[in-house]
Amino acid sequence: MTDIPILTIDGPSGAGKGTISRAVAQRLGWHYLDSGALYRAIGVAAGWADEDLADHVALMRLAFNTRIQFVTDAGHEPRVLVDGVDATHELRTETAGAAASAIAAIPEVRAALFEKQRSFRQPPGLVADGRDMGTVVFPEAPYKVFLTASAEERAERRHNQLKQKGLEVTLDGLLREILARDARDAQRAVAPLKPAPDAVLVDTTGVPIDAVVERVLSLLPESLRAH
Repeated sequence: MTDIPILTIDGPSGAGKGTISRAVAQRLGWHYLDSGALYRAIGVAAGWADEDLADHVALMRLAFNTRIQFVTDAGHEPRVLVDGVDATHELRTETAGAAASAIAAIPEVRAALFEKQRSFRQPPGLVADGRDMGTVVFPEAPYKVFLTASAEERAERRHNQLKQKGLEVTLDGLLREILARDARDAQRAVAPLKPAPDAVLVDTTGVPIDAVVERVLSLLPESLRAH
């Protein structure tokens, strides 16, 4: 397993982790781990089971027992199945995001999901997207990136995404949610959001997606980029 290369891409909500990570994984022909989707999936499963997010034991049980699968169809974004049910769209809601942030602060849940995340390390390589991929889950990863962007731009991006889905939200409300989530993620006692000491910081504010993808790929040796 130690011979399988890993690229971790961490950063706050709205920095472009998912878009960039998926594009990089596709270019490399590597597997892709959306760790945030795992936490969102547990939040969705908790909602389906009408579990209280303050009940750590119940959430830990869900983390151990819930089946989470990423299904990739040619030419389409990965779908996420939660216990066999396609929950892709539900996972992208603000409700699921807020639940994921609350759940991610629970040590027992993080421990339960740790091995699930580690199991995604498969040949020929893995691009792991999240908030603690380079610091906690894959600290041994040889290639680490921490994406950043201004809170205003991240709120604007999210606003545009939700408008395209026909959801009505206010830009001011999204900005407040993003700033609150940033503070919560950075201040939590377990695996706080921060760059790994050996991560390369990449600011995506005002930078086209293609340019960010090329910047990230340039951090890998040519032998890995040519496949």
